[in-house]
Amino acid sequence: MSTANEFKLNNCPTDGISAVKFSPNTSQFLFASSWDFSVRLYDVSKNTLRYQYDHKSPVLDCCFFDSVHGWSGSLDGSVVMYDFNVRNETIVGAHNDAVRCIEFCPETNVIASGSWDQTIKLWDPRTNNNIGSYSQPGRVYTMSVCGNRLIVGTAGKCVVVWDLRNMGYVEQRRESSLKYQTRCIRSFPNKEGFVLSSIEGRVAVEYLDPSQEVQKKKYAFKCHRVKENGVEYIYPVHTIAFHDRYSTFATGGGDGFVNMWDGFNKKRLCQFHRFPAPISSVAFSSDGSMLAVAASPLYSHEPVPEKKVDDAIYIRHVSDAETRPKSTA
Repeated sequence: MSTANEFKLNNCPTDGISAVKFSPNTSQFLFASSWDFSVRLYDVSKNTLRYQYDHKSPVLDCCFFDSVHGWSGSLDGSVVMYDFNVRNETIVGAHNDAVRCIEFCPETNVIASGSWDQTIKLWDPRTNNNIGSYSQPGRVYTMSVCGNRLIVGTAGKCVVVWDLRNMGYVEQRRESSLKYQTRCIRSFPNKEGFVLSSIEGRVAVEYLDPSQEVQKKKYAFKCHRVKENGVEYIYPVHTIAFHDRYSTFATGGGDGFVNMWDGFNKKRLCQFHRFPAPISSVAFSSDGSMLAVAASPLYSHEPVPEKKVDDAIYIRHVSDAETRPKSTA
């Protein structure tokens, strides 16, 4: 499926696409991890696969450290660094269970990996050394860097906020305001709060300031629900991505839709066409001009899809009309 403002990448992964992430320095390169054991670097401007390396098990997340180094974590617990210049991969360490998420924090210059072994580990990307391991209240399902903080979503609907400058104590511990299991957390570009999604078609907008006055502003809303023949079908909200310039955000769900939201004004800006498979990951380019959309049948709530659909990554050129908050004047 292609339109004038959207195209599909060549050489897409062949099994569930777990993450897509643009380089923070340029809109040219996109990183993608997959259940087919691969991590791929695409040159989006040329629609070509530039590099690929493989883990020994499904890869659940990836991130850029800088323009020439990528990190990834897999189901077997391994954490891998890849140097694109010399095309060399290094296993820097491991968890005792699957590495569900991996993030780079530029403000403290550390890589954080979160695992189903109920820990997060911090790594020095200059030396590839492990510089700490920290217990979490449950399996780590999602993480988001928020300035010098790391926001961690775990099993049991726990949300833990760490200050990466001082890991001696937990800065905040709270329970998700949503009823069901946390699926994704992403922090606002202004670092004042975060958006959290669940498996039950809901999204919550939360604020880090614990004062009663600020906490009054938090709210939740329903989304990614489809009515067919009078029956409402509820889908998990798998992924969230912020537009850094406008602080609006995209959500991708098991229904195959991507929605754009203005969180501050509590409005949906638009909904893109329905993609041929559930949306597993979305990411905006650094300049906000493109949105990468990973569509993957592995993330369907149906036990057996009705028809064979290939995994695919779509690159959509987004407009101001789709991503900019509407004027309240």
